[in-house]
Amino acid sequence: MFRALGSRNYRLFFFGQGVSLVGTWMTQLATVWLVYQLSGSPLWLGVVGFAGQAPSFFVAPFSGLLVDRFDRRRILLLTQALAMAQSLALAALTFTGAINLFWLLGLGLFQGLINSVDMPTRQAMVVDMVDRRADLGNAIALNSSLVNAARLVGPALAGIMIATFGAAACFLIDGLSYLPVLASVAALRFAPRPVSREAFAPLTRLREGLAYAWGFAPIRAVLALLAAVSFSGMPYTVLAPIFARDILGGDARTLGSLMSAAGIGALTGGLYLTARTGVRGLGNLIALGPLLAGCGLVGFSLSRNFGLSLACLFAVGLGIILLIASCNTFLQTIVPDEKRGRVMSLYTVAFIGTVPFGNLVAGALASRFGAPTTLAAGGLVCLVASGLFTAYRPRLKPLVGEVYRRLGLIDDPRARQTLSR
Repeated sequence: MFRALGSRNYRLFFFGQGVSLVGTWMTQLATVWLVYQLSGSPLWLGVVGFAGQAPSFFVAPFSGLLVDRFDRRRILLLTQALAMAQSLALAALTFTGAINLFWLLGLGLFQGLINSVDMPTRQAMVVDMVDRRADLGNAIALNSSLVNAARLVGPALAGIMIATFGAAACFLIDGLSYLPVLASVAALRFAPRPVSREAFAPLTRLREGLAYAWGFAPIRAVLALLAAVSFSGMPYTVLAPIFARDILGGDARTLGSLMSAAGIGALTGGLYLTARTGVRGLGNLIALGPLLAGCGLVGFSLSRNFGLSLACLFAVGLGIILLIASCNTFLQTIVPDEKRGRVMSLYTVAFIGTVPFGNLVAGALASRFGAPTTLAAGGLVCLVASGLFTAYRPRLKPLVGEVYRRLGLIDDPRARQTLSR
């Protein structure tokens, strides 16, 4: 389960970001709670959620060009330093009482710009960090497990901190938590990458990446499924304060427990994926993920019982992590290194870039029809997307089997006809 930690670079990065991820989840929960506290408006929850992630949709495709051409380690150092400054600015404004909705909107937008570069860089660097390509899937699964272990601890801790000291304490802890990441990234050592001597033509390179991803049906289908689920399923995170306070009659601790339940589900899925070897079965997991998430969202929208709500969000977290980690492993496995940054930037657009639009639409719909109805509709979209992908899979299996055979990942001649067994 931990074989990727045998690689020095990955081990440094893994432990360095562990503390920082707890702080990140604390800030996410503190932000949505503070927005709802200041506004009492589902629409404002959607607007701030939109601002924090919209840059990924517009900027990430171009950041993939930078990732493919320049030193990824230096890019990551810069993005982490800027993220640290953003969190400390939030802490200072909140401690002094100067924080308002427009500061939250502006600083959320700034963090979104940082993430639009940071995420493709992290995704592309995973291959550089592991010594053996066979450990790639394990490294991605371990990283997902770490993210979701932090997702379990961070919201629960944030709920206690908000109730005891206020949201500013969460922002301060997050800002300081970037120090271990900066130290670990600075200590990474990579073999020099060959520098392209070709002229840097961004639009040409961008078109090449888009043509490659769109021209291969399995990549196109995976990215479309991921985008549909992220758009319709992820807005539960910004609407969760409404369920915690108004529907379940709780407080910040209730919100922390709800988000931790999703984290436990995601951690469970991540740990399962760490024990997997090889690429067989990824197609099944990619189809199963949205099915679990959709059922969980519909159940959560109908629930008025705290325990049942926790169970439903467990299913949501489990389904979403199975989808995103399996898609990540699939793409990282088949994409050539010279196109990795561009394809993973499209993965970022599908996974993160569509979320703000979903948040905005969900906030507007929740204002008009109510949060439960909005989340139920999102869950149904996830179920439909899973069904369409499952129906389309027979056309994808021969194409994927051929690529796996060419890469030497499977040697059974029947694999031409099966994506997974």
